[in-house]
Amino acid sequence: MFAPLAPQGRIAVAVLVLALLGLPLVWRDTYVLHLVILSMVFGAFAVAWNLTTGFAGLKTFGHHAFFGIGAYFSALVAKDFAISPWLTAPVAGLVAACAGLVVALPVLRIRSVPHVAMVTLGFAEIVRVLLTVFRETTRGEMGLWGIPAFDGFTIPGLGEVVFNAAEKVPYYYLAALLFLGTVYGTVRLVKSPIGLALVAIRDSQDAAESLGINLTRYKLLAFSASAFAVGLLGAFYAHYILLLTPSSVLGLDLMILIIGMTLIGGVGTLAGPIIGAFVMTIGVEAMRGIGEYRMLIYGALIVVVVMFMPRGLVALLDRLGPRFGFGRGVRLATSDDAPRPG
Repeated sequence: MFAPLAPQGRIAVAVLVLALLGLPLVWRDTYVLHLVILSMVFGAFAVAWNLTTGFAGLKTFGHHAFFGIGAYFSALVAKDFAISPWLTAPVAGLVAACAGLVVALPVLRIRSVPHVAMVTLGFAEIVRVLLTVFRETTRGEMGLWGIPAFDGFTIPGLGEVVFNAAEKVPYYYLAALLFLGTVYGTVRLVKSPIGLALVAIRDSQDAAESLGINLTRYKLLAFSASAFAVGLLGAFYAHYILLLTPSSVLGLDLMILIIGMTLIGGVGTLAGPIIGAFVMTIGVEAMRGIGEYRMLIYGALIVVVVMFMPRGLVALLDRLGPRFGFGRGVRLATSDDAPRPG
């Protein structure tokens, strides 16, 4: 489905990964590291959402529900039962995946794109209202505080690793692990026969079904895998920020942010959501000095990209393809890549 990167492209990707991992070694400014951490979290979120929307064709507008479920589950269990976040975070991802299955089952019966969007958005709103109403447990919009940070540990030869608000480096590398793991898992998935089946379903469900593709199985797989990744990211976010409100992790503005990042970067591409996440997170923060006008520029950028660059900023990489070998590895999958009978 995606042609392999040219040697130059592989080298460029390796350099970018090494630069990402080496940043805290040369630049330990807490503000900069915080921005990159958020960029990695939202970038991984956008990659996971793009798996269901860009590749499987399921136009879901409620993925922030899984982010909030993962965040609140891990935070509440770790706080109330004194269980290590290292244990509650992966379980939170599984809980989010189960919630994804619950949502996916009725969605499977709907082929209308607007109705799928409304069902998933409605589910997210139900979760937000429930977390707001049960104030005795979640404290609602007053904020759930006292969330424990990740337990520290000792690395032989390097010393003790401590997770606290003043030290961003451990959180940085944990976020990098989640980010790179999500990207790698998504790349492996979309380049496999499963990815080909998802693209076939996206382009034409009737045609895919006629080719013998099990629509239910592949949709459930895409939805649950995406929900697991987003739920795990939500758990990390909870133990990083240490303060949760329903509006911060379940607000519609969060979903709009993720959609905007993916649109600007490039829907249905591997690199697009990552580019969009870093550009928007760092760019919007850089414009903080102009106040609310930055959101005006944010909206205008989305309009301009959608109108004049419908493939997103990732299209710029295609222009570098002959020189660096990028474009072939990030192009939008098409139905021509779908499996053929026999």
